Amino acid sequence: MGVLVELFADYTLRNVALGSALLGVVSGVLGCFAVLRRQGLLGDALAHAALPGICIAYLFTQTKAPIVLLLGAAGAGWVAAILLLQIVRHTRISEDSALGIVMSTFFALGIVLLTFIAKRGGANQSGLDRFLFGQAAALVAEDVMTMAILGGVALAIVTLLYKEFKLLAFDAPFAASLGFNTVWLNVLLTSLIVVAVVIGLQTVGVVLMAALLVGPAVAARQWTNRLSVMIILAALFGALSGLGGALVSASDAGIPTGPMVILSLTGIMLCSVFLAPERGLLWDAVRRRAQRAAWVE
Repeated sequence: MGVLVELFADYTLRNVALGSALLGVVSGVLGCFAVLRRQGLLGDALAHAALPGICIAYLFTQTKAPIVLLLGAAGAGWVAAILLLQIVRHTRISEDSALGIVMSTFFALGIVLLTFIAKRGGANQSGLDRFLFGQAAALVAEDVMTMAILGGVALAIVTLLYKEFKLLAFDAPFAASLGFNTVWLNVLLTSLIVVAVVIGLQTVGVVLMAALLVGPAVAARQWTNRLSVMIILAALFGALSGLGGALVSASDAGIPTGPMVILSLTGIMLCSVFLAPERGLLWDAVRRRAQRAAWVE
């Protein structure tokens, strides 16, 4: 405990740890709905779609202020989300194909814009490249406060509309038959996932953000069949992976925080997949062996 107190007395580590934990909680909660709706790639598509928004925001403002760049990322992510929903709704293209199209197109545009900025000599000054893989060490108290406010708003909306989102996740046609505006709910839920993606870009970056949305939810799903419990566990696993990654990263300056957070999350997920009482592979093997033994007798 004394070691933790000493570590959190450090300004940089405190910001990184709190920011990573907040990101883990928000991503874990919203990721549950994405996973249950079989939209695991949605976070990946929205994260990649945010890159051109960051570049465009820099080109128009010529500033590297995080709030400006993140607003650009949010705008691009929201446009990509609406475009994705419209493609699925009005064409015969499947959702996974639409995700791949949107993700690759927006990310390609982002790379082109990054190259254009680099040729103008502005890439180093803007620091845009850090959004590819994240740079958690650059988090300051104002960034953490912004993450807390945006994440708090997203979690408050999920709490207020929990029943509606639950019904949308498990049986959207039934929700529509009850009179719920499923189109509006779908847009709102996707917009909240955009918020989670945006607040995570500085910490884990475009490339790794999808793992932080999917991982906690997948791990939590192994332990329960109830959505409420799954959400709580996903938030806990997300927070633990954020804190664990930040602490391990702080122990060696050569280890980046973002990848370490994802590796910590992978450890939690593997333990869940193997050790969860009802769905774990280990206990499943034990039950099968017991059944075979009973049949032999």
